[in-house]
Parts: sequence; structure tokens; C-alpha cells
Amino acid sequence: MPELPEVETTLRGIAPHVTGRTVTAVVARVPKLRLPIPSELGTTLPGQTIDRAERRAKYLLLRCSGGTLILHLGMSGTLRIVPAGTPPGKHDHLDIVLANGTSLRFRDPRKFGLVLWTTGDPLAYPLLANLGPEPFSDVFDGGYLHRLGRTRRAAIKLLLMDNRVVVGVGNIYANEALFRARIRPDRPACALGEDECHRLAAAVREVLRDAIAMGGTTLRDFTVAEEPSGYFRIHLAVYGRGDEPCHACGEPVQQSRLGNRSTWFCSRCQQ
Repeated sequence: MPELPEVETTLRGIAPHVTGRTVTAVVARVPKLRLPIPSELGTTLPGQTIDRAERRAKYLLLRCSGGTLILHLGMSGTLRIVPAGTPPGKHDHLDIVLANGTSLRFRDPRKFGLVLWTTGDPLAYPLLANLGPEPFSDVFDGGYLHRLGRTRRAAIKLLLMDNRVVVGVGNIYANEALFRARIRPDRPACALGEDECHRLAAAVREVLRDAIAMGGTTLRDFTVAEEPSGYFRIHLAVYGRGDEPCHACGEPVQQSRLGNRSTWFCSRCQQ
């Protein structure tokens, strides 16, 4: 599933190609993905200019002159810039055709993505209104984590993955950040000291920055790349490495389950 670094990589790839462009047509080849594709897009969006492209959590926001197109990649979605008129593949469900002769194409084999439209404030849209702070914002730091966690007995990994607490820290990055911060994922949030929370907040930002940097290496070929190279494919310390030796100490990486999600950690390095 695309997580925050993959979505940020996608944003950085498409933004130069869509910003300032005028939409000439919308081609929807299916009536719905996870939710129905707004039927009015075909008449409302053509003629509008995409003023800017942004990200909020794992949602992409294309702010147009008359509203905002909200996109979510779901579990398998990708966005690509292709020449207008390029024959669609089986899973190419939506094209936003631009006046410069290209199209923004949404491919989604599992149809868990979202295509939404709002004329109001997109940040107040029901799916976005109750999201927590961005991990790179000034709000998210060790003090914030400590204040939120000191009354909660839930495992710290589950707190990190709660989008009402902080957005974008999915399973991969929660495991990796906890390893970098030397904190066991199953420790109750209320048991962490303030210094540990500062260490963890810094590790979250660090692992996400590294992931974004590595995911962005294919952007120069974004119009033809099949998938950006994500951080999850290289240099993982613990995620998916059960029984393999820890890179730091050599102990076998442990695997368990927390909140119905697989969890990996080093029992020697993480306390």
C-alpha cells in the first residue's frame, strides 16, 4: 500500500506536469472505485486550471479554479503522466486530459482508491477533517507525543499508526522509526519518558525523509517509470526481516503481531 513517502514521491512527480495546466476533458472508464467517481466531473472540471498540487496525509489535492480534486491511491493506485490518447490498460480507470496534450492517468488494479470533488475547503472534507498533524509540522515533536501518550496504555507502535495522532506513519515506517529510536514497539505509550518521545519523534521524521529521498530517485523518468523505488525495498533495518540478524548487534530480528499487524524489532537494541 502506498504510504506517505510514496504519495509525496507521486506528488513531486506529477506537480510540475499539472500545475498551471487547463483541463480539457475527463475520461472515467468505471463508475466507482472505493466510492463513486463524481458524475459531474466530466462537465465541471473541463475548462478549469489546476492552480497547485498538494498533499495532506495520503491524499493528493489538485486545487483548481473552481474547486479541489481529492485523490487517494488506495492499496494499489498510481498516477502517471502519459500522452493524451495513449490506449488505456485494463486498470487505467481515469484520465484527466490537459490542454498541453498530456493526461494524468489513474491506474488502480484493486479499485480501493478515491476520486472526490469539493468546492469547499478540502481540509474540512469529512475524510480529512479529523486527521492529526503532519509528521514534518511544528506541532509534531517529542513534547506532543509525550502529552498524548502519558495517559494511554496502548502500544506505542499503535499510537504512531493512529492517523488522529499523526498522519502517514504506516506499518513499515513505524517499525523502522522505533528501531532507530531504540524503543520496543509493544511498550505502553504511557511508559515512555519525555526524552524517549523526543528521540522517537526525531526518528519518525528521519525515516520518512530518507524514504522520500530514496523514492524520488526515479522522478527524472516519471512519465514512463512503472513504480518509484520506495524506501521499503532498500536498507530496511527490521521490517520484513524476521529471524535475520540485526544489522546493529547480530541478534535475530523478532516478529510478532500488534493490532493485527505484523511487527518486527530487535529485542537487544530496542528496550
